[in-house]
Amino acid sequence: MSYILQTRQLTKRYKNQTVVSDVNLHVKRGEIYGFLGPNGAGKTTIMRMLTNLIPPTSGEIELFGKPLTPQSYETMKRIGSLIEYPIFYEHLSGYANLELHCRYMGVYDPLLVKEALSLVGVDDLGNKPVKHYSLGMKQRLAIARAISTKPELLILDEPVNGMDPAGIRELRELFRMLSKEYGMTLFISSHILQEIELLADTIGVIQGGTLVEEVTMDELRRQHNAYIEIVVNDVNQAALVLEDLAAPGGYKIMDLGTIRVYDPDLLPSRVNRALVEHGIDIEALSKKTRSLEDHFLDLMKGGAGNAVDAHSS
Repeated sequence: MSYILQTRQLTKRYKNQTVVSDVNLHVKRGEIYGFLGPNGAGKTTIMRMLTNLIPPTSGEIELFGKPLTPQSYETMKRIGSLIEYPIFYEHLSGYANLELHCRYMGVYDPLLVKEALSLVGVDDLGNKPVKHYSLGMKQRLAIARAISTKPELLILDEPVNGMDPAGIRELRELFRMLSKEYGMTLFISSHILQEIELLADTIGVIQGGTLVEEVTMDELRRQHNAYIEIVVNDVNQAALVLEDLAAPGGYKIMDLGTIRVYDPDLLPSRVNRALVEHGIDIEALSKKTRSLEDHFLDLMKGGAGNAVDAHSS
């Protein structure tokens, strides 16, 4: 399979500290790729390397099938980005800021500027100096700047910062539209896991500078999506019962009183009956759906088990 973006053993060190280590990313053309990780995990550092803002210490970056080098000026014209806090010429209008950006990128169509402002919902503020914009409006303007040249690849670092729930929903619909109708590939980092769950086709999870998982959302939904959660008086005794009842690896002890059963062939009624027959007191038993947030938190705790690689098959 060909990828619009991929990295091989991408590594970044500052003096004696390794902040990104041997990261292998695989982003397919036209998809929305959600890039997840706690603060300080290395997400922004990787995005800065992908956009040639900083050089890697070692490893390779390939964009549009070609290696990224310090001289990849034409490649950069095919990318739109928002990395960290957006900076503007505050005394100029939003329109003027975007026009300058387009000229810098070699694009001279004023209609693109108007369209970008309209898409993000700041067309009525386009003639006002940016210094009068709120944080949310500046974030929208930064996204407008990133999409104003109709890039093939859009790299967005926490794009919904400063947004209220309505604004987040508007941007979610915009990102979907850019992917489906414009054919853009989106590489998005966010700490709002519910948004990534609603948006992404594939996710990559980074922790401590290392990519711990890369998996499609379809595959993730097939993995342990629904589970039975049981609160019992004796988890060790309950585990012995489930050892015979569930498929290998089909359950997990969460804490001193809670067990989750992931075996899709086990009905709650059967689990309940087996535990009661063995004299185990059940305080609560319910069927739940596992969210991306649950999966992410398990990964951060080291409870991921065998990570699934989206491109391994």
